[in-house]
Amino acid sequence: MSDHPIIEMRSVAKVYGEGKTRADILKDVDLSVREGEFVAIVGFSGSGKTTLISLLAGLIRPDAGTVLMRGETIEGPGPERGLVFQSYSLLPWLTVRGNVALAVDTVFSRETKGARKARVDKYIEMVGLAHAADRKPAELSGGMRQRVSVARALAMSPEILLLDEPLSALDALTRAKLQDEFAAISQVEKKTIILITNDVDEAILLADRIVPLDPGPNATLGPSFDVALARPRDRTAMNADEGFKRLRREVTNYLMDKARHASEGADDAVQLPNVIPVDLAARRGGATPDLPEAYKRAAHSPIEKRFVEFFEVRKVYPTPKGPLTVVDGFDLQMEKGEFVTLIGHSGCGKSTVLSMAAGLTDISSGGIVLEGREIDAAGPDRAVVFQAPSLMPWLTARENVALGVDRVYPDATVAERRDVVEHYLQRVGLGDSMHRRAADLSNGMKQRVGIARAFALSPKLLLLDEPFGMLDSLTRWDLQDVLMDVWKRTRVTAVCVTHDVDEAILLGDRVVMMTNGPKAKIGKVMTVDLPRPRTRKSLLEHPDYYHYRQQLLSFLENHEGGATPKAEAEAEDASGAKAKADAKRQAA
Repeated sequence: MSDHPIIEMRSVAKVYGEGKTRADILKDVDLSVREGEFVAIVGFSGSGKTTLISLLAGLIRPDAGTVLMRGETIEGPGPERGLVFQSYSLLPWLTVRGNVALAVDTVFSRETKGARKARVDKYIEMVGLAHAADRKPAELSGGMRQRVSVARALAMSPEILLLDEPLSALDALTRAKLQDEFAAISQVEKKTIILITNDVDEAILLADRIVPLDPGPNATLGPSFDVALARPRDRTAMNADEGFKRLRREVTNYLMDKARHASEGADDAVQLPNVIPVDLAARRGGATPDLPEAYKRAAHSPIEKRFVEFFEVRKVYPTPKGPLTVVDGFDLQMEKGEFVTLIGHSGCGKSTVLSMAAGLTDISSGGIVLEGREIDAAGPDRAVVFQAPSLMPWLTARENVALGVDRVYPDATVAERRDVVEHYLQRVGLGDSMHRRAADLSNGMKQRVGIARAFALSPKLLLLDEPFGMLDSLTRWDLQDVLMDVWKRTRVTAVCVTHDVDEAILLGDRVVMMTNGPKAKIGKVMTVDLPRPRTRKSLLEHPDYYHYRQQLLSFLENHEGGATPKAEAEAEDASGAKAKADAKRQAA
């Protein structure tokens, strides 16, 4: 790696619009990247990361300062800087080979046809797409399409590779595989690489240096964090590395300290009135108070201890090739007020289990019981927060929440229902935005509305289906803390489907790990014995956190591709328990 910078930004500023529409994006940005260095720039959505990468690519010009490559001012885009976007930007009528060849033929027009073909084939093979070279984009998965984008950029033989959140639109498993491929390619090609990302773990896995982009307006770069970890880096092995833990904690804490937590200052802005939801009111219909005390005492314990029961739950779908069993014998009992997280690879039936609990999908056999009553349809006693919040775009945030509140609290006064709505919107940090239309809200703000709407219904069971899956990881941290803050006040019984290991540990009293589908079932249940209330910051500092994380990572790694290694799982349980006991002895 050379000590001389190949690309630089000196006191760069960028502004969009004028007058009332003026948006100050970047200010006083200084960046120097050495030849052969891999730099990851990490920041929140809206902080100006894409603007920064566009300046480096020459797609836009700075309003102040200079962007230089090898000491010369960058005047526009050029083949020496290859760019991979978050979206794939492939031509749908061309094959994989055709999309890559289009770039190669443009940049290397003076080479022979054979040389250009060899160049195309080399990089298609490098990204693992030789078997799919003649397929069109519509025939490829999201991960395969992004591989085409990478092959196209590399085939142009750029001196610098600029990656603008190239993996953020992919599922967790595909993202992990492509991260490993990027790491391998970077070591083979030895290119200078600048990666824009919102994922701290991705940055640590790939980069030589991490530079945070502080939130805007007038965003600027923070201090550099050197990644002094030997290559190649294995994500599971790194979990036990003290250097990784320390760096992860430092970068995460820096970003969280810089972030603006919208929920701050929302405490007790609107008091929650003492009103009874319709479902509970119906059950209190006058007979309950007359029951003998002995009966009430006997009936109370089973409901508290077995508040939710999944008994041999199966889901079978008919297909042209015969019945397909998606979930095969899901058995789980939950206590009242317990928070359970479900995790597993894509296709393992997590969302199907949640949908059956919500009453949105029929149960093929078995049953689900909530507070002593079998679930046979959707009802107001269960609130669901989906990955996409499904708001009415023409209504305000307040009106979207009020839709459900007006139906669930028919005996409350107008003022009481208003207070319920506004209490929860304040709690999720939308006190100043509750009168904005849903169409004008960011994705993170929309999901806050979805969370407020769910809690405002006073459900007996809260069901969360990857509620933060569409958000960048840094926004996800913020909303996880918002969710935990609201939940600790209500202690509603909750089930959350997630693919995020850290989210599963942060939220759950227990983590239920599911085997791969079809015929998915519970593979392992892990009790999370960490004190509440929990925050991501406190989690990273707890001595047991990485032991729990190791168990989850090992389970997911062992089950990648459909494996169900019983012996490995038993050994993993024993080693995890021993490591945890050793850590507690050392702490004592």
